[in-house]
Amino acid sequence: MKVCIAEKPSVAREIARILKADNRKDGYFEGNGYQVTWTFGHLCTLKNPEDYTPDWKQWRMNALPMIPPRFGIKIIENDGVKKQFSTIEKLFAGCDEVINCGDAGIEGELIQRWVYTKAGCSKPMKRLWISSMTDEAIKEGFEKLKDGQDFDRLYSAGNARAIGDWLLGMNASRLYTLKYADGKGVLSIGRVQTPTLALIVRRFEEIHNFIPKPFWEIKTKYRNVIFNSTKGRFDTAEEASRIIDEIKTKLFEIISFEQKKGNEAPPKLFDLTALQVECNKKFSFTADDTLKYIQNLYEKKMVTYPRVDTTFLPDDMYPKIEGILKNMEPYARFITPLLGKKIKKSKKVFDDTKITDHHAIIPTGIRPSGLMLEEKKVYDLIARRFIAVFYPDCIVSNTTVIGMAGAYEFKATGKVILEDGWRVLYPKKETDKETENDTSEGQIMPHFEKGEKGEHAPDLLEKQTQPPKMHTEATLLRAMETAGRQVEDDELRELMKENGIGRPSTRANIIETLFRRKFVIREKKNLVPTQTGIQLIHTIQNELLKSAELTGMWEKKLRQIEKGEYDPKCFLDEMKEMVSQLVAEVKLETKKMIVIEQDLKHEEKKTVAITCPKCKKGTILKGKKAFGCSEYKNGCTFIVRFEQYGKILDEKQIYSLIQKGKSPVIKGLFVDGKKIDSALVLDFSFNVIPESKKEEVVNDFSPS
Repeated sequence: MKVCIAEKPSVAREIARILKADNRKDGYFEGNGYQVTWTFGHLCTLKNPEDYTPDWKQWRMNALPMIPPRFGIKIIENDGVKKQFSTIEKLFAGCDEVINCGDAGIEGELIQRWVYTKAGCSKPMKRLWISSMTDEAIKEGFEKLKDGQDFDRLYSAGNARAIGDWLLGMNASRLYTLKYADGKGVLSIGRVQTPTLALIVRRFEEIHNFIPKPFWEIKTKYRNVIFNSTKGRFDTAEEASRIIDEIKTKLFEIISFEQKKGNEAPPKLFDLTALQVECNKKFSFTADDTLKYIQNLYEKKMVTYPRVDTTFLPDDMYPKIEGILKNMEPYARFITPLLGKKIKKSKKVFDDTKITDHHAIIPTGIRPSGLMLEEKKVYDLIARRFIAVFYPDCIVSNTTVIGMAGAYEFKATGKVILEDGWRVLYPKKETDKETENDTSEGQIMPHFEKGEKGEHAPDLLEKQTQPPKMHTEATLLRAMETAGRQVEDDELRELMKENGIGRPSTRANIIETLFRRKFVIREKKNLVPTQTGIQLIHTIQNELLKSAELTGMWEKKLRQIEKGEYDPKCFLDEMKEMVSQLVAEVKLETKKMIVIEQDLKHEEKKTVAITCPKCKKGTILKGKKAFGCSEYKNGCTFIVRFEQYGKILDEKQIYSLIQKGKSPVIKGLFVDGKKIDSALVLDFSFNVIPESKKEEVVNDFSPS
């Protein structure tokens, strides 16, 4: 008898159907020489500190660091889990061979191996390794089962990662909570979570510490085309105005006119991170939501395995491409031009050297049906991207014109699409920013003759330097992928993936953890750190804990363990040494308590005994991001947000503002590009403004 163990009941059901194991039993299917059972994700976990010694049950500083001599696993405390594990244990005991049918990735391998180990199983193991859930893929996978030992290194990497996370998370969370939380909550620290929070906090502070500086640009219009001065920005208006005065009486002369044809290749196929980025940009889906939708599509057999970090296909996929395209009937109008001739094969799509565990996410050819609207949107992105890579390049005409006004040079550029190529798959209104290739078309250029001259209209534009933008989930995912570095180039990003923070399959959960811990909140698409999150990053003095690059180096070592290039024992020895040093350092630090955010779910809509100053009927309620009036359903619009002019107000300041119409003086308000110290007041419309602005409002106010 062969026992197949899948990661979910739904996957086990599909495998049992293919294997004709049709008899449903309690916790498994049976038939045709097979028993097909399942886990529910993790059935086993690493032991808790108190499982090693009672001394580690209480959170005490002198018990740190906690480093077990040997790590152990245990069954998760849940009656359903225990029952299913007991079933698996019995099946293992009576079988001749185990077939690991877990998800084909590092976490899937870890889940199944822990169960195999905890059950004390020593039966031979085979591995089902597939990239899609279609009947064809499952059958082919069973025909080509791999030896379980081929994946020992993958398991070693997963095990090392889990133990490393336990060592750092358990010790550092207790360490910082005991030292800095003053008994009022838990400060969660994690190998990936904390440097990710640091990325968000640093970007937030860059913005709030940013001081805009004015600058001036000179442009001129000639034959309805805007030319920019090649001198760039000017620091003073006087210098720029002097040049304007000098050139406005001069004729504008064309000294160079150049047109070049250019090719724009289709955007790359999706890996999980790229898909999450695109869905966040286009549909405002969270990374976690996108992962759920794509996982559903995978289990419905409509797309290939989603938790991948490559944008390439293996060479042996090429013969299957035409068949997949033929089956994508909803996209027939785009596919028909590709059929009847040789499908394009590009090294930008097919490259065995760029394949890790799996290939890029593509459709399977199964016709989509029974999908939620969100799943349809995700499928459409994947389908169009897949078809696009087999289309011709987009052909453009890039125009560059150089002109002179007196002694000063000006330049204009423009682009015209000559042949749409792959762009036919995308509506004209979609810019390349939405398809990851930012190549905005600019102005359409007339033909210019070298030496022609004419009147022009110079203009002086005053601008201000702009701060960086707040992180969204899209930009944060890219930052995690590149260990915090700003990388726009697709090829360079591909090379840096080994040093990214976390894995594609875990990044969404890391972001969600920051929300659950109240370290970060969402404001529309923006990720904003809470005061607790900001204080935590400021409190942590050990750079290893919050460095994206160093965390990326740990991730690279885990990948090297997978390849047999690094000893997992060395990795864990390094983690143990780091934890021991961290504990010693923090114990000596000077205390400065961190105020932990309250549980907003329980604080939501908490009634405060204050009458609304606007409608005089309702009472003030506290929500997630603001105080507002209980009569909002009846039209009262009074609201005071926690964040005002770059500062998070405390409740005392807000109560004073609502009750008295004026807050105490607040330091560091960001007003008109400057930092000022000022009280906040309510104006005639009950908007919050700095007290210094009140006189302007009074002077401008005129009753209707």
